[in-house]
Amino acid sequence: MPRCKVCKEPYERTLPMQTTCTWEHALQYAKAQREKQERKSLRESRQNLKEERKSLREAKERIKPRSKRLKEAQDAFNAYIRERDYGLPCICCGGWPDVSDKYGGVWDAGHYLSVGSHPELRFDEDNCHKQLKNCNAGSFKFSRKGRVVSEGYEVGIRQRIGEERVERLRQKHPPKKYTIDDLIEIKQKYTRKRRELEKERL
Repeated sequence: MPRCKVCKEPYERTLPMQTTCTWEHALQYAKAQREKQERKSLRESRQNLKEERKSLREAKERIKPRSKRLKEAQDAFNAYIRERDYGLPCICCGGWPDVSDKYGGVWDAGHYLSVGSHPELRFDEDNCHKQLKNCNAGSFKFSRKGRVVSEGYEVGIRQRIGEERVERLRQKHPPKKYTIDDLIEIKQKYTRKRRELEKERL
């Protein structure tokens, strides 16, 4: 004898395609099947939406301009530098942010030899160090401030990495043309290195 889909008890079938022992159980079973189908449809809709979003992200990634990829690579590199130098003071002035300053605690990753004059050293770790924002931002606009910042950086970097590595930076380097694949790899590399340092620190 067949068994009821609801109570699992055997029953005598009186109608073709009958699956339950009573009409009440038939209604319960129909409701359960409908809810099951609705849940399945909802899962499928969510999965389709997830796949559509993934396809859209991949499409955007494919058409992303080189300038955008360069910025992302630079952001990842700068974030790594700030994490690498987490416990160190500003490379220029040896100071820390003023806690009374509403912008205090904001650090830059400042280049010793600027990206404009030495683009081949853009992603050289020896050429970039954590720097107070007010030491880095806008100093080039004011000759006196710019000179003080530059002199402070010169002293700070020689103390931190040594004369030999500073002189290596000052040597002539071959120009670099970063491809899109290079920039993707740089972004991934420094994102990974930053996360590893964060895990060690925490």
